Amino acid sequence: MHVTRRGLLAGAGAALLPMGARAQGDAASLWPNRPIRLVVPFAAGGAADSAARAITPLMAQKLGQSFVVENRTGAGGSVGGAAVAQAAPDGYTLLWDASSHLVNPALMRGLPFDYAGFTPVSLVVTFPGALAVKQDFPARTVAEFIALAKARPGAISVGTQGNATAGHIGLLQFCKQAGIEVIHAPYRGGADAARDLAAGAIDATFSTTVSAGPVVDSGRARFLAVTSLARVPSRPEVPTLAENGFPGFDSNEWAALFGPGGMPQPIVAKLHAALAEALADAGVRQRLAQLGAVPVGSPPAEFARFVREGREQMATLVREAGIRLD
Repeated sequence: MHVTRRGLLAGAGAALLPMGARAQGDAASLWPNRPIRLVVPFAAGGAADSAARAITPLMAQKLGQSFVVENRTGAGGSVGGAAVAQAAPDGYTLLWDASSHLVNPALMRGLPFDYAGFTPVSLVVTFPGALAVKQDFPARTVAEFIALAKARPGAISVGTQGNATAGHIGLLQFCKQAGIEVIHAPYRGGADAARDLAAGAIDATFSTTVSAGPVVDSGRARFLAVTSLARVPSRPEVPTLAENGFPGFDSNEWAALFGPGGMPQPIVAKLHAALAEALADAGVRQRLAQLGAVPVGSPPAEFARFVREGREQMATLVREAGIRLD
C-alpha cells in the first residue's frame, strides 16, 4: 500500500483533534434526532409567543423533529433566560427572546447568568410600534402633537406596555429628539394601555401597532405615525416618524432566536436555514401579518452585531434616562 506524505499528515491531524471536539462535530452532524425545546419567557397568547407557534411547525418539517414550546415567565424574561443559559449547548434547548434581552443586563443586578453569553441565531420578526392618540385629542399630526406638548409640558399622558419595555425606550428617544416632556404611564401590557386609550383615560400610547390597532379600527383612537424605519405593510396609510422629521428613527419590539453559549456553528446554520424556509412560506407570512409582525430572518453574524451594538446603546440610554424597574 502506498502512503503519501499528505495522507500521513492528514491522519496525524485527525489523531491530534481533541476527543471532545470530534464528539461535538459528530453530534452536530446528527442534529436533530429528538424534539427541540423552545423556551418563550413570555405569557402564552401574546404576540411573541404566537409568532413562535406560527413559525416552528414549518421549521419542524424542515428539520424532521418537533418543537415543544415552553412558556417560562417571570422577572422580566430572565427566568426563561436562565433556563436556557444553564442548558447544554447541543441545540435541543433554545430561547425565543425579545428586546428585554438587551434591557435586562442594564437594569438587573445579580443575575445568575450573562446575557452576553448566548449564541445569537437570528432576529426573526419585528413588531412595529406606533404613536396613537385618543379620538378627541386636538393634534392630528406629529408636528401638532409636538407643538401641543411644548405648549403644555408634562401634561400629556402617554401609555406604554411597561417600564423598560420597547415602547418606553422608544418614547424616551422620541421625547429627547423632539425636545418635549410627557407623563409616562406604564401598563402591564400594550392591550391594557390601549384599553385606557379607548376609554379616554390617557391621551396617547407608544406601543405596537397590533396592540392599538383594534382601538384605532373601532374609531376610538387614531395613529399619528409608526415608529419603524419603513411604513408597515398592514398600515400603509400611516407615515413613519422618519417621514415626520426624525430621520433614521427605528424603534420596534422584536422576537429572536438564541441558543446557549457555545452552540456549534453547524447547528446554528441548520437552524437558520430552517427558519429562513419557514419565513418564506406564504401561510406563515399571512399569519405573521395578522399578528402585526414583519418577517426578518437576519443571518447569525448580522444578528450578533445587532445584539452587541443594541446592548451598548441600551446601557447608555438606561443610565442617562435613569430608568428603573417597577
